Amino acid sequence: MILEGILVVDPVDGEYVADVEVDAGRVLGIQTSTKKPEAIMMPGFIDIHTHGAAGVDFLLDSDWKQAIRFFAKNGVTTFFPTSVSYPLQELVTFMDRAKEISRKEKMVGGAHLEGPFISVEKKGAQNEQFIKEPSMEDIEKIIQAGPPSTITLAPEVCGNEVVERLVEAGVVVSAGHSNATYKQSLEAFKAGVSRITHFPNGMRALHHREVGIAGAALLHDVYLELIADGVHVSPEMINLIIKIKGYDKIILITESIAAEGLQDGEYELGGKRVLVKDGIARLEDGTLAGSTLSFSRAIKN
Repeated sequence: MILEGILVVDPVDGEYVADVEVDAGRVLGIQTSTKKPEAIMMPGFIDIHTHGAAGVDFLLDSDWKQAIRFFAKNGVTTFFPTSVSYPLQELVTFMDRAKEISRKEKMVGGAHLEGPFISVEKKGAQNEQFIKEPSMEDIEKIIQAGPPSTITLAPEVCGNEVVERLVEAGVVVSAGHSNATYKQSLEAFKAGVSRITHFPNGMRALHHREVGIAGAALLHDVYLELIADGVHVSPEMINLIIKIKGYDKIILITESIAAEGLQDGEYELGGKRVLVKDGIARLEDGTLAGSTLSFSRAIKN
């Protein structure tokens, strides 16, 4: 089959219009064209931070087929199932499940642990009863069970020794739900923190006398996750982040919960009741609790 007049968005060669020959899901040939583009073809989306979709909660549910089908229909070709703070043994079970499912489903990446080693002061929608300071025994248990592909932690809670051990084990360490100062953040970057989780949500705010982790992330060479739904981060803030960091250091994420793709209603996240109204997910006290954002909508935004 030949798809005519396609706007090809190529991360290497840029954008151009072409007729594209495809068969059985594979691109066989591309011929540039002068036709007016009728559709867009671009690489599959990779969502490195999603808690669920289509009624599936990756932490709590064992059957992910419905979410996998939903993602495939919406252009996501790889996703990294993400937890929230929960008892350590349950997180080990979650990692085991992700590993087992990924053997059969190529689009399932490694597990992303968001918590439980985070700041209580910056917990956001995380369940405080499951937040804890890590021991090296906890860290070794996580490494031996996974290791996870990524872990989100508060560097001021964990210390640099924990960061260094995780990096040594091949884990991407992302700072999030953190009240770290600028100095603490720089020390964490040197220890191996290379990413910031859902920037600038859930962290010490930028202040003119103490720029904190938000300022450190803007000033230094780390990647920033970004929820581009217009709710977690305003369009003006997104423009500011792009101007400072450039596109190459920004990773779009959805942080979607089980409500993605479904109607408004009542859901759950980490043992907490979540109410979705007008597509916005919040706890009963009004705290944002993940999103219902699709990756295609994030791209458009």
